This record gives sequence, C-alpha cells and structure tokens, in this order.
Amino acid sequence: MDLDNPGLSLDLPSLSRILGYLTLQEVGRACMVCKAWRATIEGDEILWRDLLIRKGLWFVGESEANFCKMLMKHRRKAIVSGKGVLPLAHPYKVLFKSRYLTLTRWISNPSPKHISFPVHGHSVVTCLLFSQNRIISASDDQSIGVYSPTTGRLLQSLEGHEGGVWALAVHGDLLVSGSTDRTVRIWDLREGRCLHVFGGHTSTVRCLTIVKPEWITHPETGKREKWPKHTVIISGSRDHTLRIWKLPKRGEREFDSRLPMSQSVQNSDPPDPSVNPYHLNLLSEHTHAVRGLAARGRTAVSGSYDCTVRVWDIPTGRSMDGTVRLWSLTTGDCLHVLSGHTSLVGLLGISPSFLVSAAADSTLRLLKGVLAAHTGAITCFQHDEWKVVSGSDGTLKVWDLRNLNAAGSDGPAVPVMRDLLTRITGVWQVAFEGRWCVSASNRNDATFMDVWDFGRIESPDDMEQETREREMEEDNVWTWEDEEWIGEPQVYDYEDSEVEDEGSPPDQ
Repeated sequence: MDLDNPGLSLDLPSLSRILGYLTLQEVGRACMVCKAWRATIEGDEILWRDLLIRKGLWFVGESEANFCKMLMKHRRKAIVSGKGVLPLAHPYKVLFKSRYLTLTRWISNPSPKHISFPVHGHSVVTCLLFSQNRIISASDDQSIGVYSPTTGRLLQSLEGHEGGVWALAVHGDLLVSGSTDRTVRIWDLREGRCLHVFGGHTSTVRCLTIVKPEWITHPETGKREKWPKHTVIISGSRDHTLRIWKLPKRGEREFDSRLPMSQSVQNSDPPDPSVNPYHLNLLSEHTHAVRGLAARGRTAVSGSYDCTVRVWDIPTGRSMDGTVRLWSLTTGDCLHVLSGHTSLVGLLGISPSFLVSAAADSTLRLLKGVLAAHTGAITCFQHDEWKVVSGSDGTLKVWDLRNLNAAGSDGPAVPVMRDLLTRITGVWQVAFEGRWCVSASNRNDATFMDVWDFGRIESPDDMEQETREREMEEDNVWTWEDEEWIGEPQVYDYEDSEVEDEGSPPDQ
C-alpha cells in the first residue's frame, strides 16, 4: 500500500465499492484529504454514476450522455494543464453536483435573491428564454432584449423587425426570431446584429424550432444515418405553412430578402424563397394557421387551428399522419387517452419522467397528479423532474413533484412548494435553468422582469446572508459560488451536444 496515499493502491472498482458506503458528506471530506485523493475520487465514474442513481438523479433517456458530450466539447476548447493542476472531474461528478444543487437549493433556500426591473415599456412579452447565463425576451413592441440575470442590465437591444416578435429559438450565440412582419431573422448575439433575413411566409411567423443533426435509424433501410444533414430551422406561420431553412454557420454569406410592411401582399409579390440558398422545403397541408411546432431527427410535428396535428418527414416534406397517440414501443398498443381537463388545453411539456398539460380550466395535469391551486387559465409553465413553475391569475407558483412517482394512478393533488409572485395583474412567460428562475409579468399597466437566484439568499445584512448560507451547506461539500452548478435546458437538449459534421455513427 502507498503510505503517502493510503487506499490509492487499490484497483478502481474496489475503491469505488468502498467509497459507495460513504455518505455524501463523507465523500466531500475524503476529497479534502489531499490532491491525490481528490483527483481519484472526482474522477471515479462508477462512484458518481451510482450516486446519481441512489439519489434519484439518473434519468431514463439520453440526458446523461448529452451532458457528457456538452462538457467534453467545452473542455476540448479550453484544456486545463500545468503543474499543480488537478485532473478534471468526471462529467458524472459535475452532473451529480449540478442536479443535486438544483434539487436541494430550490427547496432549502427560504428567500432566494430577487431582483425586479421594467422591460419593454407597456408591451406584452411574447417569448422568454434563458440561455448561457443570459435572459432573452421578445415583445409585440417589435424588439428583442438580452439581459444580465445578476443585475437586470440590458446587454443588447436587437431591433429591425417591423412587427411584433412572436417566436424565438437559440443555438449557441445565434438567435432566430419570427415576427408579424412575416420574416425569420438570424442574429449574432456576440455582435448584437442581424445576419440574415428570410422572407417567404405571407403572414405572421408564429412558431420556430431548431433541429440539430443526430444519428438515427433510417425507417426504410434500417441503416444508421445522420438527420438532418445540417442544423435547420423550421418556421410555422399563420399562412398555413411550414418552411425549412438551413441555419447558416458563422461566416457564411449573409442573405436579406425583406418585404417592407409598407408594401401590401396584394399589391406586390412576396420574396421568392427559391432564390434563398438557405431555403430547403415548404410543408403545406394544413388548412389554417400553424400554432405549435416540435421536431427531432427527421421528424417534425405541427399543431394548427385546423384542429389537426401533423407528423412530417423533414427530408421529403411528406405529412405522415394526422393524429397524436401515446404508443407502447414494444407492443404497438395505444397506452393512454389523456383526459380530465374541462376546457381548452393550451400548453404541453415533456421531460424524462413527466408529461404535463395546462389548460384554461385553471389546472395542470400529469398522469399521476393534478396541480389545482390557480383560479384562472394557465398562461405559462415550465417543469423538470422535481418541480413545475406556473403562471396564472396574477400568481407564479412552484409545485413539488418529488413524491409524485410513488402516487397511485389516479394521483393526489400536487402540493404548492411556494408562491414566487402574488397580487399582480398577470404572468406572461416563465423560464428557469439551474439556479435561475425568470418571469415576465404585468403590474400597474407596466411590464416587469423578475429574476430569482436560488444560489443566493435575500438579506439586507451581508453578515447575516453569509451566516444563513453557511447554515444551508448541510452536506459541507459544495459552496454556493461554484461554477460547476450547470443548469440543464428544457428537455435536456444541449446546444453543444450535436454530432460533428463528419464521422461515423456511434455503436448501437
């Protein structure tokens, strides 16, 4: 045995089994023994995978693999080396830490740091995103704002649309927007300027999604292929159509096909998409406005005011079906007809464990529970594996999903964990990621953004704040100010986890 580093002469599987008997607090203390112990423990894949599973932080699906790909890509861009520098922790350790902090701090922080600031004048906030430590909002005042979550300072104001902005999607430092001016625009968030203007729709662009390449099994040949071949944008419009565009890479030729709002569609032809080198396809089987859109791989799903949902094959543009059902992949049987709402269902969300629906009947529903404390139509919500944050009737509520998987099939009423906002006119949008929660609301006929940092405590006294934060470090493993608390995006779809342009399919 190495007397200077006792225990490190053991093979890693044996050491992992021994460490597996320790509490989380004891693992943290073992990391403090010496640099060698810390490097060995933090790099132990088996230990951190088992901790993820034991603490209920391992999700069924691809989220763990996508997180690792994202983190390794960042590390390749900034390799840390040099004398005295510890080897980097295994991605599972970083993932465990991020999920553990997200779960516990949203519950244990009695008073998260809260700032509020006016945005967009008196206009409605139509879209709200949180991406790479920045808040991005769009409004019917034709503008897009980028804000700091720590100070609320306006970092960028993206102007150029000639109508209200009703759709946003982000991909790294590229932002895609859709507007009542009928255009799709692509913005460089580094420089704060518009790179491309795509015309072709003849009415409002109401929804957008970005589809990244991934390896899938071809439905006819059974071979593994990459779809789409390049990252694409799909836009849905009130003109009843969807259009597919290639997302230009940084440095590719800029394209502008603007149709000024002062020109009438009846008196002039709209821009011809065929002259746009980035326009790929037109999907046109809906008979009314396209209102909702989701896509992955070679499949897109669109919802319309014609009361249909269509499933499209992206490469061919064919509509594959007109219904939505929940199927068993093993038997082919229809498993569920989801009912229970008594009014219009306007919002849906899905995560590895939960499908959540929200309706005008003031409730949110899951397969195993009902969220019923609002008194008006649900205007917005977001959820993950542990919580739902929803807005309605002048309140913003956080619901506790932790015990829901143990509930019976009929499901209990899900408890409200806390109210973040009360007694305001209305909540338009909400978004959260990691330690941050952001909402856009109306109060006293003005528009405000509220930001909560669950990694800090609201206190007028700095000494009191430090004391309370130390008291909350129940496991004595991690501090609040830690760059490894990485928030996970909705549906755990990481912007940097896409497959490379070249290469072979992964092993099946």
